[in-house]
Amino acid sequence: MNFIPPMFISHGSPMLLLEPGRAGPAWRALAQELPRPRAILAVSAHWNTRVPTVSAAVRPETIHDFYGFPRPLYELAYPAPGEPELAAEVAALVPDIHIDRERGLDHGAWSPLRAMYPAADIPVIQLAVMPQASAENHYRLGQMLQPLTQRGVLILASGGLTHNLRDMVADAADGETLPYVSEFRDWFVDALERHDVPALLDWRRQAPHAARAHPSPEHLLPLYVALGAAGENATVRTAYRDSQLGALALDAFVFGTAPA
Repeated sequence: MNFIPPMFISHGSPMLLLEPGRAGPAWRALAQELPRPRAILAVSAHWNTRVPTVSAAVRPETIHDFYGFPRPLYELAYPAPGEPELAAEVAALVPDIHIDRERGLDHGAWSPLRAMYPAADIPVIQLAVMPQASAENHYRLGQMLQPLTQRGVLILASGGLTHNLRDMVADAADGETLPYVSEFRDWFVDALERHDVPALLDWRRQAPHAARAHPSPEHLLPLYVALGAAGENATVRTAYRDSQLGALALDAFVFGTAPA
């Protein structure tokens, strides 16, 4: 079975579903670079639990978990099948994980997937993040999931490299960032490229403007699952770099495994 590199996508505002700008085509091109997955494990910032949890719905509903947007957004659907068998594989790798057989796909999952795999013909399940747990907890969770990358499973971590909704600038041009966003991004990308895992796990103390870039951590935690799943010798490639509304860095990263 082909190796599928884990990846992290900053999914941005739901409006990218109606006005994809540069992000939508970039996500689609990214999918075309990869071997076709047999299934997708989406790690979404928008599913928060207290314990490790994986979904196992046979036909996941499309969850419109956003408010105050134009009606056409609520008419979109992503009818990908689920795959309970993959949930069972995850459960075999992660001790004491909870299986949710009802959970559908929230927009953290289906927003990028609708651009990447518009036919919705690849099975998808979700993995929750735990905001009360640490970056290291999520990194270790990713390490446990590493065998899936060798079994044709795309681990798609979906969140945001920065995520402070209070700082959004309505009239900011795409690509324009607030200064603190650029400083946080530069620190984080540098640490990723150097594979400085201790610094990355200590991002709350070491990254500049960490509390402002992420008033709560759930949009960054999916990245650590992807990083852990890539293995001890992980490499990183910035697949897409942009920003939206001044405060939302839209960076996407693909993690590979370098020779030991």
